This record gives sequence, structure tokens and C-alpha cells, in this order.
Amino acid sequence: MKGILHILRRFLPPYKKQLLLTFVFNILTAILNVFSLATIIPILQVLFKVNAKTFSFIPWNNPDASFIDIALNNVNWYVTQLINIYGSSFALMMLAVILIVMTLLKTGTAYLGSYFIIPIRTGVVKDIRNRINDKILTLPIGFFTEERKGDILARISGDVNEVENSVMSSLDMLFKNPILILIYLTTMTLLSWQLTLFVLVVLPVMGFVMGRVGRTLKRSSFEAQNKWGLLMSQVEETLSGLRVIKAFNAENRISERFHAGSNEFRRMSNRIARRQQLAHPMSELLGTITIAVVLWFGGSLILGGKGLIDAATFIYYLTIFYSIINPAKELSKSAYAVQRGLASMERIDKILHAENPITDPEKPVKITFSETIQYRDVWFRYHNDWVIRGVNINIARGKTIALVGQSGSGKSTMADLLPRFYDIQRGGIYIDDINIKAVKLRDLRSLVGYVNQEAILFNDTFYNNIAFGVTDVTESQVTEAAKIANAHDFIMATEKGYQTNIGDRGGKLSGGQRQRISIARAILKNPDILILDEATSALDTDSERLVQEALDNLMKNRTTIVIAHRLSTIKNADEIYVMREGQIVESGQHAALYAQGGYYAKLCDTQGNFS
Repeated sequence: MKGILHILRRFLPPYKKQLLLTFVFNILTAILNVFSLATIIPILQVLFKVNAKTFSFIPWNNPDASFIDIALNNVNWYVTQLINIYGSSFALMMLAVILIVMTLLKTGTAYLGSYFIIPIRTGVVKDIRNRINDKILTLPIGFFTEERKGDILARISGDVNEVENSVMSSLDMLFKNPILILIYLTTMTLLSWQLTLFVLVVLPVMGFVMGRVGRTLKRSSFEAQNKWGLLMSQVEETLSGLRVIKAFNAENRISERFHAGSNEFRRMSNRIARRQQLAHPMSELLGTITIAVVLWFGGSLILGGKGLIDAATFIYYLTIFYSIINPAKELSKSAYAVQRGLASMERIDKILHAENPITDPEKPVKITFSETIQYRDVWFRYHNDWVIRGVNINIARGKTIALVGQSGSGKSTMADLLPRFYDIQRGGIYIDDINIKAVKLRDLRSLVGYVNQEAILFNDTFYNNIAFGVTDVTESQVTEAAKIANAHDFIMATEKGYQTNIGDRGGKLSGGQRQRISIARAILKNPDILILDEATSALDTDSERLVQEALDNLMKNRTTIVIAHRLSTIKNADEIYVMREGQIVESGQHAALYAQGGYYAKLCDTQGNFS
């Protein structure tokens, strides 16, 4: 119950109006149902002529009798008058009409109760998905190195759907079924508190047994959702690596792995669904047993001449009690759905409650870049081992520096530290003597442009990909950026020019074309600091020439950090820093470094002598 209330407190406040209307209409539904069923008493009395009493009208404000007694007396008086004046058939017809009208009102209020729940249900789902998406955008890149992409997709799809069902069930459980049960029990108590006391002794047995069945469901659901996340991750890996899978004839292996996981998920789902389906037949059986016990107990009292109520009222009593069974069954089914939803909410909260260590300072400092970027005794690690060890670098404005070294030497990590994709553990990074941790992330990253080895494009048009993240841009500016990046000609060769969709991740383009679109995006942003992370390493010779020319245009009069795999591309850098196991082991210009015959020279020689 605590978990349900916690979810409702988190997500229902924006929908207070709809919730209040739902609550009101549910109360009206229960009350109207009680009154519509009450027509059973006079109908039975008319049919079986069991009521030989003489009734006289009692004023409604009579202080000597209770409202219930007055109401029952006056209804009997009115029915007696109908029979005496118009006959029994007409009285039955009028009672039937009253029953129809009451049922119409009851079903109308029941519909309105459900009508106002729908925007709550869809709104909560929208809010949860929006929160997950917004949280993903705010979390640091490091968070996603620990999480599988497919599992995150599973949380925003399957887990959110489970929570939707859970919230809906919770609303029924808190704002519909208990209202019905409470009003029905109140009516039963007014009819015969002795019988109701007996019912309340027997009824809790049903709830106890149902609770025993569902205790393990939450744990099982959590495991099943984790397995679903793993399957989604496998699908994401398959889509990303389809070319490799086919090249290595590994279709059967990937298929067998997925089938094994799918079968395990099916077994888990079967166990959960079977336990959930047990709720309906068990609640119906226990409800029927309870009714049978009450029928025996109350009937025995009436047949023995010890009846506290007459036979017609007892039938009405049983009808009201039977009406409790359906909301009780829904209550038990809701409890199962809630357990599944709570398990899914735990997985969602791993994202929503994830802490972001990279935050804006309380009192941010304004920043401009006019002099230098300095790495001062920088140490960084992802987990346990240091990746960057005591690095010191000084980058003057307008200069191009290059970071070279073998894979895993820390080159890309060095670049990622500048826009605070990760935060260092020791030392500091300064722009014009201002620590980047003292600056708003948005202000810091507005200074930086990024072009990496894998051009990150979106399933949108050329125009929107180039203008991505830049506000108040004109068409002529986008076109000029594309021309500088050597992208204008191939864009105009497409069917719709700049309005042509480039496909998922730019899948309709070649590697060189994707990279030039990425460069055009950086040109349009016009950043003070440019990071090129092996921007040409994955290209063929012709594409590299066009891209390198575009990069040269982009680098003009700009401070640039080049992470190079092909050392031939950084011969003209103002300063080259050679990294090995997270440390700078050599620095200088190309000719001087090569002449030293050290580590840099060996790296050059492995790629061919270009001294």
C-alpha cells in the first residue's frame, strides 16, 4: 500500500480535478446502485403478497423515527396505495420503470467515473515517459557506459506500460472499489447489523488467502522485466551490428542466443500470468462460499422464526452482499497489477533517481575565451585505475594542438574532460584562469564544437541536421556552412535538396558525406574551441581529401584539439602531445619530435615514414 501511495503522490497532483470528479461519480454510482436494488423489496412483496401490514404516511421530519424507518414505511405506504388504486400489475410496472431509471442514472455515473479516469491514465504515462527522456538528456555520458541501451528502451516502453496498468488499478482500488464496498457494507449494516457482523468475521478469510497467493509476484515481475530489458539490448546490438553478423555468418548464433532468452522470458511470463489469473477464480469461489454461509446462517434464522429481517429484505441483503463480490474481485486483481507495476517502477526509478555528479555551480562565473586553455595536473579515472595521470597542457587561443598515442592511451578522454562530459578527480582545467567547474555547463559547452570519428546524425533533413542546436539560423547561413564543408553539391543533387531526409543515423549517405554534414554543423555553430576526434580515420582516400579540406576550412582562426590516429594529418599542428598510458611522454612540433627518435618517431614509423 505504501508503494501505491508513493506513486500516486508523485504523478497524480496535475490531475486533481479529474480525480475529484471520478471520486464524486463513483460515490453516486454506489448510492444509485443501492437504491436501484432496493426496488427488489416492494417487487417481491407485491409478487408474493407477503406484506399484509397497513401503512400510513409518516412526515419526513418526524423526530420519533429514524430516516431509514421513515423511508421504508413511506415507500411501503406508496406501493400499497398504488396497489389499492391501480392494481398490482400497474404497481409492478411502476416499480420496473423506477428500476430502469435508477439503473440508467447508475450506469451514466459509472461511465462518467471511467470517463475522467482516462485522461489521468494517459497523462501519467506521458509524464513518466517525458521524465525519463528528460532525465536521460541530463545524465552524464558515464551513466550510459554502465547501462544497456536496449534495457533503457525496455524501461521507457514495457515498464511504463506496466506502471500505467498499476496506476489505473490503484485508482480503482482507492477511488472506486473501496467506495462501493464501504457503501454496500453501510447499507447491509443498516439492514441488519447482526448479519453484517457475521459477514465481517467470514469475509477477511478471502483477503488473507488472496494475499498469500500474490506475495512473490513483485519479485517475479522484477526478474521478468530485467529479462525483457536484456532481450531489447540484444535486438539493439543486432541492429547495430547487422553488417558484422552477416559478414561472419553468425546469424544462427545470434538467433539461438535470442531464442534462448525469449524462451526464458516466456517461462517467467507464464508463471506470473498463471498466478495473476488465479485471482479471478479464487475470489469467485471464496465469494460464493461466503454467500452460501451467509445464506445458510440468515435463512436458518428466518425459517426458525428468529429472523431479524423479513424474507424480502433478506433477499435484498443478499443482493447487496453479492454486489460486493465484483469490486472485491477487481480489488484482488488490482493488487496483482499493482505488484507488477511496483516492480517496473523500481526499474524506472533507477533512471529517474540516478544522481548526476556533473552539475552547475551554485554561483556560476561568466566565461569568455580570449587567452589560454590549461590542463593543470589533471588526474581522471572511470572506476579504479587512473586513465589520465598528472597531465599538464597549455593551449593558446588560435593554436592547433594534437593528441597522439596508441589506443587506450587517454587521448579521447582528454578531449571529453574539457566540455565536462566527465569530471576529473584531481587537478583542474582552466579557461582564461577560470576553472570549468565554476561555469554553467551550457555556457561552457557553447564554446566547444565537436566532430568525432562516427558522425552522429539524426533521422531528419539535411537542413535540420546542419542547424542542429543553433537558434535563429537563416537558410543562407546553413547553405554557406554546407559550402565551406564541401557538402552543398551532394545535398543539392538529392531530390529535395536541403529538405531531403537522410535516414536513421544518416544511413542514406556515405561515410564521407556524413562526416561533411557533421563538419557543416560545427561550422554553423562557429565555436571558439574545436575538438576533432579522429575525424578522418574511418574514411577512404578520396573522402578523406574532401573532409580534410572541409576541416582545414573549419580550423581557420580557431583553437583546435585534434585527436589523431593517422599521424600524417597532424604534421602541421602547433604542438603535438604524445600520450602513453595516460601520461604525456613527449611534446613539440612534428619535425623536432621525429628527429628525437623517441616514442613519437616509432609511432610514425609504424604508419610509414613521413618525416
